[in-house]
Amino acid sequence: MSFVWLVGGALTLVVVLYVGLGMYLGAVLKWEDEETVGLKYYGRSPAERAAFKEQLKKHARRLGPLLSLNAKLAPMDFRRVAFSYKGVPGPHGSCSPESFARAEAYVPRAGDVFVVTQMKCGTTWMQHVVYEVLHRGSGTLVASGTAMYAVAPWLEGRKSVALEDAPTLGAERPSRIIKTHLPAQLCPRAADARYIYVARHPVSCFASCIDFVVTNVGPMAPPLAAFEAWYTAKDLMWWGTWPDHVKGWWDRAQQDPNVLYVFFEDMKKDLPGIVRRVAEFLGVAPLTDAELARVVEKCGFAYMQQHQDNFEMHPPHILATNAELFVAGTADRHKDVPAEVKARLAAWSKAELAGSSFPLARAYPDVAGAP
Repeated sequence: MSFVWLVGGALTLVVVLYVGLGMYLGAVLKWEDEETVGLKYYGRSPAERAAFKEQLKKHARRLGPLLSLNAKLAPMDFRRVAFSYKGVPGPHGSCSPESFARAEAYVPRAGDVFVVTQMKCGTTWMQHVVYEVLHRGSGTLVASGTAMYAVAPWLEGRKSVALEDAPTLGAERPSRIIKTHLPAQLCPRAADARYIYVARHPVSCFASCIDFVVTNVGPMAPPLAAFEAWYTAKDLMWWGTWPDHVKGWWDRAQQDPNVLYVFFEDMKKDLPGIVRRVAEFLGVAPLTDAELARVVEKCGFAYMQQHQDNFEMHPPHILATNAELFVAGTADRHKDVPAEVKARLAAWSKAELAGSSFPLARAYPDVAGAP
């Protein structure tokens, strides 16, 4: 009988601990979300942002056993972490149906410069290119300890400076740099605004999406097959599938002269050339050789990796208290994907783009040549 009581007492203790840790986790999740909305995180100084991360790390250490157990019992399910707005999926937490609706209803100003991509296709990189072009290579983002999200709003996001509070940047062409992943049909249209779209190889995008999710959910990350199913599903892939996204914005670029369409791979091959195109597109005076060199240096992989805190794409949270911005920074991330998966994604992309005017053969001949 004493043994039964001992076992029963132990089980009761385990249940109490589990429930207690669950309540603690719920409180931490609520706190971290409230403390990272708008400018509550990105508006802080570097020291204050570092202190917030340290607080999160302490909570993460205390909650380690529960987080490990939850990872085994409930791996990430893409259906549970997404919402749908007018048929376009979005990620809960960083966005919401309400934030998508506000974004769609926004009326652009003449000085707005939208940096548009499907996720993990060079958004932050192009934001910084625009920032430095507007400042002619003399931007003070890093020197001042300012986070990109403190000055550049995310149109449909919840965790950046608000559109109405975003400063204009640059003296020659005062502009607000606005990030968005919205597909062409949802992104507000205005003839006097500017839009820069960056496309990336579909399989490289896939590989980088995996990196991002794994960085953010750790051991809760699903298997590779689940990532592939998510990436190719129109009702699951955040902001729409790669073919729909690049095709929609390509069509818009053919219609609207205020859309500049560039490729991530060209940024890797010839960043100075892309910087010149951006400067011309924005209508600023041609950069001098010295100005161009400063822009290219500050927008290089090494510089931005060295100053990652200024370019965080997502506030820290309990599962990612110190997430890295750049994992590889290469143009050929597709080479890291298993051959059979790469072949399926290439064939899928090719089929989805059949009949469109998107220049698949020129941009990604390996995809165009998929069987």
